[in-house]
Amino acid sequence: MEAARGLARRVGVLSACAALAVPRASFYRQAANPQLRLICSSRPRHPRALEPEERERVVGVVNSERFVDLAPREIYATLLDEGTYLCSVSTMYRLLDARGEVRERRDQLRHPVYTKPELLATGPNQLWSWDITKLKGPAKWVYFSLYVILDVFSRYVVGWMVAHREAAVLAERLIKESCRSQGIVPGQLTIHADRGSSMKSKPVAQLLLDLQVVKTHSRPHVSNDNPYSESQFKTLKYRPEFPERFGCAEDARLFCRNFFTWYNTEHHHSGIGLMTPEVVHYGKAQHAWEQRKHVLLAAASAHPERFVRKPPIPPALPTAVWINKPKDERQTSDREGH
Repeated sequence: MEAARGLARRVGVLSACAALAVPRASFYRQAANPQLRLICSSRPRHPRALEPEERERVVGVVNSERFVDLAPREIYATLLDEGTYLCSVSTMYRLLDARGEVRERRDQLRHPVYTKPELLATGPNQLWSWDITKLKGPAKWVYFSLYVILDVFSRYVVGWMVAHREAAVLAERLIKESCRSQGIVPGQLTIHADRGSSMKSKPVAQLLLDLQVVKTHSRPHVSNDNPYSESQFKTLKYRPEFPERFGCAEDARLFCRNFFTWYNTEHHHSGIGLMTPEVVHYGKAQHAWEQRKHVLLAAASAHPERFVRKPPIPPALPTAVWINKPKDERQTSDREGH
């Protein structure tokens, strides 16, 4: 056991016990004095690990005033676009997890009674998702209605509106204006929504028929059938500056104007390769991806010992986005991935 103790000081307990065929349980049971307990608890530093100063720098950046409310993927993408690489996203998560600053998302309800919609987009302006959410007004029982139309492939908000009420005529006007601003031609677009009264109204259905736009609806009480709109609303309402209540409709419009500008042009979305929706929607993603690749290759050249498995590459750009991907498509994708 004395030999194991001596060797543990140099190579660590795990390696020492394996080399001398000494059970670790026996080793720890005999670690009675404080000095030996310190030896047992110590581990040799991995040669590719960040230096303590580098770890402190990463934590300082992540918890800085600029990034304190952003997810590690958002910070990683922002720094890459600025020509800076600190560490991988997983390393940021490990450092945050060690400080108890990582949380999980809530579960989603599933209801398999109705036939689920299966919709595919391989580019912008092929599949839109739209929904309405309530914003609290200045007093109890006073609400404003926020209408949002989202491109599923790029996550770009193509149209939004704040109104005093929920009405089919308002939804009809917003859809018509959004189609005109995006240059939608007959037969190009599918619009997906839940089963609210405005979504299923005759004026909206007639407008979509006139525009030759296909309409689909979610199953009742199944938020996963409209996940992109639901996720976008969660992003809106979890922003630090989102108020408890809005003083008037104009206050809500001003907030939403600033939010959607940020969401479209600055927010790096994990579902589209950490690009901003505007970059993907208007065909600039490949150029931005190449710039990020150069930054990562420069980082690998500076520290090749930290990238031993393969050269680092940016997150992949989207090629296809599904609402409820069919089971056979999932199996095919899994086989191609292997």
